[in-house]
Parts: sequence; C-alpha cells; structure tokens
Amino acid sequence: MSKQLPILTPGPAAADGEGACCTPLACEPLSDAAAGELAPLFKALADPVRLRLLSLIACHEGGEACVCDLTDAFELTAPTISHHLKVLKQAGLVDSERRGTWVYYWLNPGVLERLSAALGSRVPVPAAS
Repeated sequence: MSKQLPILTPGPAAADGEGACCTPLACEPLSDAAAGELAPLFKALADPVRLRLLSLIACHEGGEACVCDLTDAFELTAPTISHHLKVLKQAGLVDSERRGTWVYYWLNPGVLERLSAALGSRVPVPAAS
C-alpha cells in the first residue's frame, strides 16, 4: 500500500502575504537569454589561473600587460598561459595586440561592466554594523 503525501496549499495568512515562506523579489532576475549570454563569461573566469591573469592585467600600469610579464608570474609553461589567455579573449574579457615579438593584453571594460551590472543589481549589500 503506497502512502500519499498531503497536498500543501497556502493558508489564509500566506494568501494575503502575511506569513509567506518567501520574500518578494526586489529586482528583476536575469532572463533566460541574459543568463545564456553571461554564463560563458563566468565560465571563463571560473578557473583560478584565468582569474589571476585577469587580475594581473588589471593591475598593470596603463591597464595593459605584456605576455612576458604574465608568464613570469606563474609556474606554468608559456603554452599553458597562452591557452588561458585565449580562453579569456574568446570570452571577450580581454583584447590583445601584437607589438613586435610580444603580445599585449588589456581588459575589455564593456564586458566587465556587464558582469558587474548583472551581479551588482541583484546581490543585496549588507548594512554596515
């Protein structure tokens, strides 16, 4: 004999908003399309090496860094660093330019602003105590 689970329905207090189990939305959540566009950016940043590369580029004077400065900061091979930079570039997080034998990288501010806006408008900032 199978046991049936009770059907839960909101009581009178929940129906008028009192005692509801969830707080109402304070902003508009991401649409399916926006989430689909942003997910590859966050995926590219989900690797510690790539996140650190992005940080190193951002911290360089003038906002750009030579690949030679980036490879020296890691105990990884140059091809591995190049792979990670390629992923960041394909995601649109950085851009680059060859100057002689070296390639220089800089952040793409428009893409970073989109990431910041997606997070900033949705994550409540706790009140200072």
